[in-house]
Amino acid sequence: MTISILGCGWYGLPLAKALVNDGYKIKGSTTSANKVEQLANAGIKPFVLDLSTDQSTFPDEFFDTDILIIAIPPKTRSGEGQEYLAKMEKVVESIIKHQISKVILISSTGVYADMNKMVNEDIPPDPDTESGKILLNAEALFQQRISFKTTVIRFGGLVGPGRHPGRFFAGKQGVANGLAPVNLIHLDDCIGITKTIISKNAYECTFNAVAPHHPTRADFYTQAAEQGGLALPGFILKLDRWKIVESMNVPEILNYQYDANNWYTALDHKF
Repeated sequence: MTISILGCGWYGLPLAKALVNDGYKIKGSTTSANKVEQLANAGIKPFVLDLSTDQSTFPDEFFDTDILIIAIPPKTRSGEGQEYLAKMEKVVESIIKHQISKVILISSTGVYADMNKMVNEDIPPDPDTESGKILLNAEALFQQRISFKTTVIRFGGLVGPGRHPGRFFAGKQGVANGLAPVNLIHLDDCIGITKTIISKNAYECTFNAVAPHHPTRADFYTQAAEQGGLALPGFILKLDRWKIVESMNVPEILNYQYDANNWYTALDHKF
């Protein structure tokens, strides 16, 4: 089976390596020619693909695949958010042109606003941020197509190699909303859930990918900073707007159990 991964970044590259180890034929895209050798050395067939360009077509060989995994963020903070949907429309055109039948789209739990309650996959998102609105529109762009099957994975806050949670607020004081719950996922589970979707052929689904442990921001990030030997943050111990994102479909549909299912234990074993 051939799998193409559009976006070999923090998540896409280790996912590609894991799938190579499992015996899949993997094609990976990057926007940087400097990364081609790194992909090739990992057993990934590399392609330089920049969706921001005006080129009307993209490499046919990259889109000659059984499964396409789309792992590129909207980058709203750098001002590229408005371009994201146009990029995704180009991708949809290529999917249809090359008759790809299965797509996995990486989204975010940012599609849920902080509604002061628990949310799950059965609750329609109502985003209140630019990035959340863009991602929800992107989800619809793929899910409304009937010529291919799309599964959406909404990742929570990403932690793992290069993203030690202790660094997020290290040394900062007066951090607001200290009693709000965290909604996080470790890279190992990002990869594990994706691999399980592929092995179980779980398409036309939506998965909130968030660990089931939701300690308060103050408790977790203070302990994470201490574990990392970093300056301790100071939080305002109030509960402002918040949400708990429940990962309902991951255990029910995939029968997947989170490896990082307790963040205090994970701090000792995964960072």
